[in-house]
Order: sequence, then C-alpha cells, then structure tokens
Amino acid sequence: MVTPLDVVKKKRAEAVNRIISKGYLSTKRVYVGMATCEIAAGSKEVMSVFRQAIANGLTDVYLSQKGCAGRCNLEPTVEVVEEGCIPVKYGRVTPERAREIVERHLKKGETITEWII
Repeated sequence: MVTPLDVVKKKRAEAVNRIISKGYLSTKRVYVGMATCEIAAGSKEVMSVFRQAIANGLTDVYLSQKGCAGRCNLEPTVEVVEEGCIPVKYGRVTPERAREIVERHLKKGETITEWII
C-alpha cells in the first residue's frame, strides 16, 4: 500500500531532479538578450551556439534569455554571471564570438575584456 508519505517523497524526488536537470543550481548562468530588436540583430543564432555547447557536454551552466537592455547599438548581448564574480556583459555577440565565450570564458574562466560593455 502506498502511503501519503510515499507520495510526498516521490513528488519531492521528481522536483529535485527537474531542478537539477534544468541547471537551476549551476554556478554559471548565461543570459542571451532575446527582445525583438536583439532577435533581429542575430540573438537566436547566438542562443543556439550556447544550446549546442550544453548539448555537447558543457556542464554547470544555466542558459536563459533576458529582455531588452536598452542598448540596441550593442546587440546581441550576452551576460555571464558566475558565483562569486562580478557579472560580465558582452556586446555585439556573433555566433563566432559566442563560441569564443564558451571556450575562453565558460571553460577556461577568461574574461574577454575587449567585448565587455
């Protein structure tokens, strides 16, 4: 017989697994600007680079979108937030730059100062 406590334990385990699988507990967070003007500037392609990196094994990274930053001349923008560090916002991010952000910043911990806004 299934007790109410068994049901609660199962629901809790499912919730914890969802939280972990979505990356909510990651120490690195990447936010790609996805307002209408950023999409027009190419942010969907930038977002797909980060999605692909995660699909290919990049771990400990939570990927999400963000709204308008009010800096249309610097779009697409990507913000990297790491535990214990000052957030870094990159501007004019192309798919090529996104790949560099993955390799240099997310994998090696190197801030790419020339792209910071």
